[in-house]
Amino acid sequence: MSKKINALEYIRGISMLGVIGIHTGAYSLTNPFVNIHLFALFEIFTRFSVPIFFFVSSFGLFKNQNLNASLDFGNFMIRRLRTVLIPYVVWSLLYMLHYSWVSGDLNIWKPNLFIKFLLFGLASYQLYFLVILLWFYSLMPLWRLVVKYICTRPLTYLSILFILQIAFNYYSSYLLSPNFPNHYINLLVQHRLSYWVIHYVFIFLFGAVCAIHYQAFLNYLDKYKKTVTWAFALSLTGILAFYYYLLFIKGYTPEQAVNTAHQLSPIGVVYTLTATLYFFAIFSFNKISKTWSSLLSHLGHNSYAVYLVHPIVMYYLISYITGAGKIMTAPITMAFFIITVAISITLAILIKKISQFIPILSLLLTGTSTSRKSTQPS
Repeated sequence: MSKKINALEYIRGISMLGVIGIHTGAYSLTNPFVNIHLFALFEIFTRFSVPIFFFVSSFGLFKNQNLNASLDFGNFMIRRLRTVLIPYVVWSLLYMLHYSWVSGDLNIWKPNLFIKFLLFGLASYQLYFLVILLWFYSLMPLWRLVVKYICTRPLTYLSILFILQIAFNYYSSYLLSPNFPNHYINLLVQHRLSYWVIHYVFIFLFGAVCAIHYQAFLNYLDKYKKTVTWAFALSLTGILAFYYYLLFIKGYTPEQAVNTAHQLSPIGVVYTLTATLYFFAIFSFNKISKTWSSLLSHLGHNSYAVYLVHPIVMYYLISYITGAGKIMTAPITMAFFIITVAISITLAILIKKISQFIPILSLLLTGTSTSRKSTQPS
């Protein structure tokens, strides 16, 4: 399994574009007459983006794992804390400093708020992913035991886990509310999306099982390529239908609709699974042109740094647009997305270039040394 799996890097690239698309959609809401169909492209079609990163991360963790051997948990955590915790803390501080600089608000540096921001990834809207990833890492001995058990009857146990995932996510998304007598319990429940790994436990364990049984997984995809394609198309149709139902039948605003038809909704969980299978299949069995292969590899290779830096790019782009008296029309929204991707990749490359002269920069901002080829947390 030491051979590089291009599909994983291509999926990283696609997912990174999806994450930027989701955040672009949020900014497009500054236009009170937002194009609901373009909004659906950015906010609904891309809903697989964050969950599929957990699949890729888990796949990377387990692809060379020997579940019968002991785990050097201390060494494992040291490497993962360097890759994720250091950049998480550094970028959190940078975003908090930037916020205080542009707003003049220093309250976030008070001990209670400062701790809250770091615990729940509140310094910037994308950082919660790293908090959840750190929790997944810290529970690695448990995942090894669970994956070993699932691998005895993978289809059966994954099917049960999938159903349980849908049920729990439905409860958490639509029924659970922070109305407990204790303030701290309410705080923990209020910010559950920022650290409860259970919201993504199926896709994480699914990635692990697929890595352990990689060849069988490929054989399955090859055998059922048409079924996977149809399943993806039907689930995409389903989540889009849910979105339009909320808009036209229930009278929701676009923002309300996307906050209901999200990746943790029942159709969102199904869509995540089918999208994962579909993209892995097309990138594993279809011939990719050199141009697209190079582009997707480039995006995937730089996805970690792009993920960390793109919100600051978006902040200054939207400031320029609003300062110029423009609104987020469809053409401007598309340009906003493209320019964000271009500048973010440029900054990611710049970080690597500067790190050749200031090696500590690479460690602080991406958790890697300049001698390593990859900057992806796994």
